[in-house]
Amino acid sequence: MVTPPLPEEARADLLDQDVRRSLRGLPSSLADTIARHLVATALLLDDDPATALNHARAAADRVPRLAAVREAVGIAAYHAGEYATALLELRAARRIDGSAHNLPLMADSERGLGRADRAIAYLRDPQAESLDPAARAELLIVVSGARRDLGQPDAAVLLLRDLANVKGTPPPWAPRLWYAYAEALLAAGRDEEAARWFTSTAAIDEGETDAAARAYFITTGELLPQDEDLDEDDTEDLDGELDAEDAQESLLEDLSASDDEGFEDDDDDDEDGEDEDGEAAGSVAVDAPQAPAAGTRETPQAGTSGDERA
Repeated sequence: MVTPPLPEEARADLLDQDVRRSLRGLPSSLADTIARHLVATALLLDDDPATALNHARAAADRVPRLAAVREAVGIAAYHAGEYATALLELRAARRIDGSAHNLPLMADSERGLGRADRAIAYLRDPQAESLDPAARAELLIVVSGARRDLGQPDAAVLLLRDLANVKGTPPPWAPRLWYAYAEALLAAGRDEEAARWFTSTAAIDEGETDAAARAYFITTGELLPQDEDLDEDDTEDLDGELDAEDAQESLLEDLSASDDEGFEDDDDDDEDGEDEDGEAAGSVAVDAPQAPAAGTRETPQAGTSGDERA
């Protein structure tokens, strides 16, 4: 592999402080080169994942035993759609540092390889319970999608229902969670509820998803107008503009009864969407949450910190 040239904006001082500390045992010139390749990986991850992967590999060729470097290769490979490589590198990083924080990405890579059953197994990983709330939510989103991959949309709904319905100010990952929950509801044939969750997602996602268009299509059967603002009748179809807390409060009031339909025995179900006999809760057909095959899942960006992330 030809080492890609380092862009001027890939400055070593932008690297995450913890990662920079892990480079201290290297000669200063080498540490600076590795740091710049890792920053370049982060800067290019969304717009040019193939080049980002080349930068990560350039770092790994020089220091293959650093967890942060192997993680950078895995994340870049995931974004480039190279899911087998992503799994290999993320597992290597985990062996080095023992961290489970990439479990969601590993599970989604399994989905990208068409192995939904293996993706579901990550929810039973011994370290899954130790994930922080954001990573835990991501893992549930992935496993819910895997349930849909296997034709089990009711189980997909069950996995996300409790977390989606938690009261209070929505956390930063709420748009992704609510969107995935709406997808699961839609796959389960619960279109009206799905439209409401897409609408509430659109109220808090700052335009980062197509939730508004999804809700509009479910409600009207038409594509959302792109060239002009919605008129008054259109916004009524979408239940109006809601702020984050109003969106959730409205949903909780409207869906408190309907969300339990078909799940009278939910309290006896395992968290991975299986009943006590190990059978999937509700077996039907599916579609994945826009994730691995298209490489659209948002992931932590390698080797950067704070507002400097690319």
